[in-house]
Amino acid sequence: MKREKMGGKGLGGEVMGFLLAVAFCIICPEYVSSAQRELGKGTPTNASATVAPAGSVDNAIRPGAAPADAPRPTPRTGPYFDLVASKNVTALLGKTAYLNCRVKNLGNKTLNMQVSWVRHRDIHLLTVGRYTYTSDQRFRAIHLPHSEDWTLQIKYPQHRDSGIYECQISSTPHMSHFIHLNVVEPTTEIIGGPDLYIDRGSTINLTCVVLYSPEPPAYIFWNHNDAIISYDSPRGGVSVVTEKGETTTSFLLIQQARPSDSGTYQCNPSNAQSKSVVVHVLNANSIFPLSGEYPAAMQRGGQAFAPTSPTHCLVLAASLFITLS
Repeated sequence: MKREKMGGKGLGGEVMGFLLAVAFCIICPEYVSSAQRELGKGTPTNASATVAPAGSVDNAIRPGAAPADAPRPTPRTGPYFDLVASKNVTALLGKTAYLNCRVKNLGNKTLNMQVSWVRHRDIHLLTVGRYTYTSDQRFRAIHLPHSEDWTLQIKYPQHRDSGIYECQISSTPHMSHFIHLNVVEPTTEIIGGPDLYIDRGSTINLTCVVLYSPEPPAYIFWNHNDAIISYDSPRGGVSVVTEKGETTTSFLLIQQARPSDSGTYQCNPSNAQSKSVVVHVLNANSIFPLSGEYPAAMQRGGQAFAPTSPTHCLVLAASLFITLS
């Protein structure tokens, strides 16, 4: 019996000692780490074997440094196209277009090499060097001495002129760069047209949008019944706000609408066809019959809205009654 008690006591002591050791490691990790470092001082490490001797040359390749024997890029010796300066072109219908082709490293080789323009639609040779080889007088070659730019000028471009044009160097073999010409015609739209119905006393807000224009129009003016609108007229309350960009928008604002403001309004951009809208200013409480026939486009307070018919009101009332019951 004595031996069993002593054995149990010894086992309990071992467990208690283990728990104390674990607790010590958790509470005092700094002491354990320092003890491990002290034990490891006398142990050689692999790092000591990599220490370079004094006075030796460091041949390691540092980040960002190129090796001494790295190949250097060789400059181009022959002609090539500068693609940044030779881009596709979007031209306005009827306005002169310029297709540019920049050739690098041509140098004095113009005696042996020529830069030509070819229209792909009919494989028609248009220009060679500074000379024009087409009977169409709208085309012309432009090249200044000591310049790298070879430009094809097209006067009064039409929709049929759209397509691919080839800038060609007469090398062996010949080199080509293709440029696409897109001839566009801007269009004009007035939002909410062709008829707008305005409550008397509201603000008339006409919005004119110019689309598909390679450049913003130089100006936009508005007409009312074929007369140019004056923004400083005695009537007052008339203003225009124009926002230019890829899509140009012009807002005509007329405050406190009155019956005399009714009529035809026309938006006239400088680079596109005009567009018209008919405005009807209505007296209060005398708009339309009780049948619920309202115009599709109507403004109140300067905002367009779609009126609700009596049928919609009855359906809404029935739904509300069923919900409450």
